[in-house]
This record gives sequence, structure tokens and C-alpha cells, in this order.
Amino acid sequence: MFDRAYGATVCGLDEAGRGPLAGPVYAACVCLRPDAQIPHLNDSKKMTPARRERAFQAIVDGGAWYGVASASHEEIDEYNILKATFLAMNRACRAMLDTMDAPPELALVDGNRDPGLPLPTRLIVGGDALSASIAAASVLAKVSRDRVMEELDARYPQYAFAKHKGYPTALHYERLREYGPSPVHRRSFLKKFFDSRQPAPEPPANRTGVFGERYTEGWLTRQGYDVVARNWRGAHGEVDLIARRGDLVAFVEVKTRDRGFLASPAEAIDPAKRGRIIQTAREYLAQAGGNLQPRFDAALVVTQTQEGMTSVHSFEYIAGAFDGGGRP
Repeated sequence: MFDRAYGATVCGLDEAGRGPLAGPVYAACVCLRPDAQIPHLNDSKKMTPARRERAFQAIVDGGAWYGVASASHEEIDEYNILKATFLAMNRACRAMLDTMDAPPELALVDGNRDPGLPLPTRLIVGGDALSASIAAASVLAKVSRDRVMEELDARYPQYAFAKHKGYPTALHYERLREYGPSPVHRRSFLKKFFDSRQPAPEPPANRTGVFGERYTEGWLTRQGYDVVARNWRGAHGEVDLIARRGDLVAFVEVKTRDRGFLASPAEAIDPAKRGRIIQTAREYLAQAGGNLQPRFDAALVVTQTQEGMTSVHSFEYIAGAFDGGGRP
């Protein structure tokens, strides 16, 4: 990928997030420095997450002049996705220009539609595989948007945004059918869901519990654990989540309560409950084999519901919760 072939100082623009059902669309504009060394630079969709992160850091740590911007899901619904994408591109371009003494002579844009930039523009279909500047822009846009979707996952764990980033996967549609759209879903992409949605009924206790378990599973994944089992049953009872990190196996009891519920989640993990979990854990370890180190943890989730939408009010994770025989 050689931008020098264009015989001018160039910047590259690309977007991320035109196709998802939720969240913003992102764009980035990048003018690489002549001596920039960006590891593994390629079309961001062809890079592993780890390589994207390394390339992202190299770009923002001085490898380029750049701007990153977005258009919200509200703007997507108001203007349509194409116009919102162009809006994000123009915002990113102006943000980059604000950091430069002299503007680039040419903007290279991935795609076949002119976004109306304040620079001479050349459109390149498949440009993220042909231009280093566009590839760098694709990395900044992709990583920036993914981070936002992970933040939204923490606010709305029932939709598993961290897994599918808002794209129309089978899992995403499954959660939409179960919970209806969230405040950050694109109404123009999901008219049937919004138009047909009835007022949300009060969630039953088991749905509240599932919500807490899904939130905790996402939290564990972000901490580097691999959740290997959910609601694992043995002869003595059930363990909500079993997570591994190396030889450590965490047996996690998740307790979820609504903010208005008088009893705290911790009060539900009494000595009898702890005993059943320990016995069930022994069964799992006997089946798993190997030299695994068990730990008994507790996740305490307090939720709140506003306008039919449940979110997390507070979350506490206690590693080694059963140690000492006192508080879980």
C-alpha cells in the first residue's frame, strides 16, 4: 500500500458501523507522517483485534495527524445512514485539519460516493486494501467504535453488544425479540420492532436473574476469563457461572435484585447455599480432571428499570467470597 504513487500529500478516510442495528457510525481521517511505522497495517476487517489495537496505538502515539468522529444513532435516524456517515467523515476531516499547519493536497476516500469534504477528493473502491492512509483510518474508526459498543454493553448487558458490536447477528435478533429495542438502537433500521412493541411488562424474577448473569459474564470476559459453563447442574445443585483463567477455575454465584427490593443480593447466599455450591463444584472438578485450582466467587448485581428498560445500578464482584465463612 503506497500512497506516494498519487504524487501529493494525502489523507485517507474510512468509516465503521454503517451496517449495525445499534450505536453510532464512526469515521476517521488520517495523514500518515513520512517516517511512520505502523505494525501489521491492513484493512482493519482483516486484522486480529490485538493487531488492530497495536496499530491504533502506533497511529495515535505520533504516527500520523488524525481525526476521529461519529454520528449518533439519533442522527442516523434523522438523516439516513449515508448522510450520517458523510457527517461523521466531515467531522473527522475537520478534526484532523485542526492539528495541521498545512492541509493535505488530496483526500482518498474508501467507497464510490463523494462525502463533500473541504479537500480535493479521490474515491477508491476497496481503498482500505490499497491505501495505507485509508487502512489507518479504518483501524481508528473500527477500534473507536468497538470501544463505544463495549461501553454500551456495560450499560445494556442484555443485548451482548460486546460480542456482536450491534451487527445483525442471530444472537442480536434473539435478544431483540426477548427485550425489545434499547434506547441506542436505530429506529430506522428496526421499524417493525419499534412500531409493534407493546409497553414492557414487569420482568419476572427469573428474567432479572438472567440479566445479572449476562452482565457478570460480560464483566468476566473483559477481565480475561473464559466462561466455560452457565447454569451447570450437578446432583447437589447448580452453579450460575464457571469461568477459567489458566488453571484457576472460578465458581460464581450471581445474585441480582432490583434497586427497590429491600433485601440485598448478598443475603440470599446463606451457608446452606454455599455448601451446595461447594459440593457441585467438586462434581465439576471430578469430571474436568487436571490440576485445577478452584475459587468461589460472588457477583452482586443491583438493577434499576426506567421506561421499561433495565440497566445496572451497582455491581460488586467478590473473589474468594466464601473464605472465612462470613460474608459471601
